[in-house]
Amino acid sequence: MISGSGANRAVPAREGPWASRGADRGRLRLTHGPIDVILDLAGPQATVAAAERRAARAFEGLLEALVAELAILRAPAGPGQPLPEGPVARAMTAAVAPFAAWFVTPMAAVAGAVADHLLAALWAEPGLTRAAVNNGGDIALRLGAGERYRIGISSGPQTASRPALIKIGAGDGIGGIATSGWRGRSHSLGIANAVTVLAATAAEADAAATMIANAVDLPGSARVTRRRARAVAPDSDLGDRLVTVAVAALSADERAQALDAGAARARAVIAMGRARAVFLALQGDSRAVGKVTETREVP
Repeated sequence: MISGSGANRAVPAREGPWASRGADRGRLRLTHGPIDVILDLAGPQATVAAAERRAARAFEGLLEALVAELAILRAPAGPGQPLPEGPVARAMTAAVAPFAAWFVTPMAAVAGAVADHLLAALWAEPGLTRAAVNNGGDIALRLGAGERYRIGISSGPQTASRPALIKIGAGDGIGGIATSGWRGRSHSLGIANAVTVLAATAAEADAAATMIANAVDLPGSARVTRRRARAVAPDSDLGDRLVTVAVAALSADERAQALDAGAARARAVIAMGRARAVFLALQGDSRAVGKVTETREVP
């Protein structure tokens, strides 16, 4: 199975890959073990069908290739880290390399890198006008001229805040969207309900969201309950590092302190060229950092 700081849900890969059609306008869904991908494609019907076949072919063997290199992918980024062989594994390694000064492993970019890989395969089919590969909420995106794509920026699970609606245009330079937080699909060192990152690729957005969510924190606070990652998931790439398992209600000052720390990390990541815009949410409070595209609150 695959699990870790940026991985999909840890589900044993007991069966081979399979494809199905959802009730949502017949979008193609590709599933294998922990990987669960939905394709949202626009273009002539025959073009969409051909692009779906390209994606299905690219999906074959993808999980097995990642599992074969798990030892490398779970190792901390930094000098001397072995270079994996597979294209998705290499994309994961490249996405986290700029963050080697902080603790991170290539697993922080696995969901985004898988989405990017499938997007590249299907976009090779001429004639598509829009393509989005949604891998458990991390999205790889490609838009044709004049196309726009709308996404909702959530405040995270179990919060009452209404999401903001973001409109992305073909010329905005955004090809990836990813969200991280302590109540998400993977473990976090921080306490953010949600950190959503818009970046050039989904792998970059995935890695950046993980790093920024880790920074939204109140170190040493009695309001935060933490456990060693291996006690929560024995195969976690986070080892004995403490991950957040509960956050009590925080005061306004505590929320501001944690969000300030996350916003500072977000500005650093944007300055590195690894993100374009970042949205941070913690218990009903939020921040936006970077160049934000058109937004409005969902009614």
